[in-house]
Amino acid sequence: MSDVDPMLPVPWRVADRWEETRDVFSLLLEPPQGQAPFRFHAGQFNMLYAFGAGESAISISCDPTVEDGGLVHTIREVGAVTSAFSRLKPGDSVGLRGPFGNPWPMEEPRGRDLLFIAGGVGLAPLRPAILQALANREDYGRIEILVGARTPEDALYVEQLREWGSLEGVECRVTVDRAEEDWKGSVGVVTKLIPMANLDPANTVALICGPEIMMRYTAIELRKFGVTDERTFVTMERNMKCALGFCGHCQFGPEFICKDGPVFRFDRIAFWFGQREV
Repeated sequence: MSDVDPMLPVPWRVADRWEETRDVFSLLLEPPQGQAPFRFHAGQFNMLYAFGAGESAISISCDPTVEDGGLVHTIREVGAVTSAFSRLKPGDSVGLRGPFGNPWPMEEPRGRDLLFIAGGVGLAPLRPAILQALANREDYGRIEILVGARTPEDALYVEQLREWGSLEGVECRVTVDRAEEDWKGSVGVVTKLIPMANLDPANTVALICGPEIMMRYTAIELRKFGVTDERTFVTMERNMKCALGFCGHCQFGPEFICKDGPVFRFDRIAFWFGQREV
């Protein structure tokens, strides 16, 4: 980023696009010819610009240990800008600024058990950290991945979850809010899976991504389980415009999510989670 104006989007090419669920899709982006390899840390985000529609902060959702020049962004279609992204086709261009923000603390859990908890599309910002942990499997103890989705059809990366769950020392558990009779898995909120985790709570670091209310109650349940706020990390996804801490759109209490986050140790922001309209 040092050689590029961080406020100037660089055109990247859409190399591929595929559906993940009924309202979630992924884009594979390729850099301009001759650009240096794009390096990022798990948990960082880019500002993507849909020409003629606007810009949005989107987490990077591919493997940070693989430097092939391409980037994957998994996006939920929820508004005008993300709808414009959903209409992109291979060969189209999208503006990109980044990477921005503080990453997941992958050094913190070394030698400890690692617990990932995702709500809905929150698995996308967690996936780079999961892939990094699996690529350095000897650095961590047991790994548990707990996923909550609205329905079985809304669960992200289903095939990859099966693949991860087949690995030694790795467990993946999925729960849904609603299901038909043919669903054989868990039904209910993701917090109900926490007591099932086969981990040492006193030696566990938890990484959480999902709606703010989900992350708040997950942190509460983790305390009951024995994982303290000091060993719990969340990533925030609020409205960001500049991504550099200038505009103030993403202020959360005294913090600016774009530059102080998006990843925070929970004890640092727990007070603000309990304040209405913050």
